Amino acid sequence: MRCRSCTPLPEEVARAVDLLGRRWSLAIVFAASQSGAVRFNEFKQVLEGIPPRTLAQRLAELEDAGVLERRVFDARPPRVEYRLTPSGKRLTHVVRALERWAS
Repeated sequence: MRCRSCTPLPEEVARAVDLLGRRWSLAIVFAASQSGAVRFNEFKQVLEGIPPRTLAQRLAELEDAGVLERRVFDARPPRVEYRLTPSGKRLTHVVRALERWAS
């Protein structure tokens, strides 16, 4: 039976769900917004158990999606930091809602 009043899921919502539904994605947004993590090893500390390869992949995906901004500092050794973009900061409402729901 087909639902006559149902509307299809908007494409932008489907893309957001795909990105944020990936394991560790929302946890990374939480870490960037709540714990102050900005460097790779800080994310690894906060997100106990995340494989380094997965962390690198998720950071790149969130950067490509405009959620995180990657900043490279000219230093020895080179230093890289990740910060939430304005778009990423808007996701903190989602993360806080999940935190409230979970507790």
